[in-house]
Amino acid sequence: MQMKVSDIMSINPIRILSGSTMAEAAELAAVSNASGLFVVDEENNFIGVLSEGDMMHLALPEMSAVMKDGGDLRSSYGLFSEKGASLGGDLIDNHLVKDPITLDPDAPVLLAATTMAMKKMRRLPVVKNGKLIGTISRGDICKAVFKA
Repeated sequence: MQMKVSDIMSINPIRILSGSTMAEAAELAAVSNASGLFVVDEENNFIGVLSEGDMMHLALPEMSAVMKDGGDLRSSYGLFSEKGASLGGDLIDNHLVKDPITLDPDAPVLLAATTMAMKKMRRLPVVKNGKLIGTISRGDICKAVFKA
């Protein structure tokens, strides 16, 4: 019998409410050690994903600003810090991926593994009837496939 996503998914994904700020998202990502946050509304309808990598890239200064500031990393840290602070009050809704790849809980685990390998993703949201019901990670898949 083929293993389904629902057989091995995590049922407590790291969620953040739509309308939260980038500063709140950064804090949640740091405290939870999550590489991505799953954005939902108050009824748990799945809205999108905000990755830690995307947050970091938003704060990186433009190369033209770095060069204007002297071109070295030490002097550019101020630009990085200032840009990050200026984005702290932005709503996450302006920066998230709104139509990410999702999986149905009845999808085969092989589909999840193949999708993650091809797209170089670590974790995917599991959505049913528009609601976020869990996530599946590469670790979940490896644990299930290589079980003792």
